[in-house]
Amino acid sequence: MIEGLQVEALVGVYAHERDAVQPLLLDIELGYDNRKPAASDDVADTLDYAAVCARVRQLVAEREPQLLETLAEALAADLLRSFNAITAKVRIRKPLAAAALGAASVGVEIVRDAGD
Repeated sequence: MIEGLQVEALVGVYAHERDAVQPLLLDIELGYDNRKPAASDDVADTLDYAAVCARVRQLVAEREPQLLETLAEALAADLLRSFNAITAKVRIRKPLAAAALGAASVGVEIVRDAGD
């Protein structure tokens, strides 16, 4: 799992959101069979957190969606495929939008399986 990964994104439906990038906070959980890395104690047999973070940053930079839902679905699908995960849980929060509303957090969370 990766919690609180901050990325800069051009995302939103309102004109002021389309003028400049804004920070997003992402939580990513990838489900996989961890028995092999547990038995081998070899990092080569497990998920590489740095590679997951790099891939997420790349995907966010390549897209300019209006909706967080669109971004979450794209991230989940790509992470399942790219890292041979069984499940992907993607949570995206918009801290500037939350602050503007006087809320602690706003965003979207999805869970997808490799078979979806």
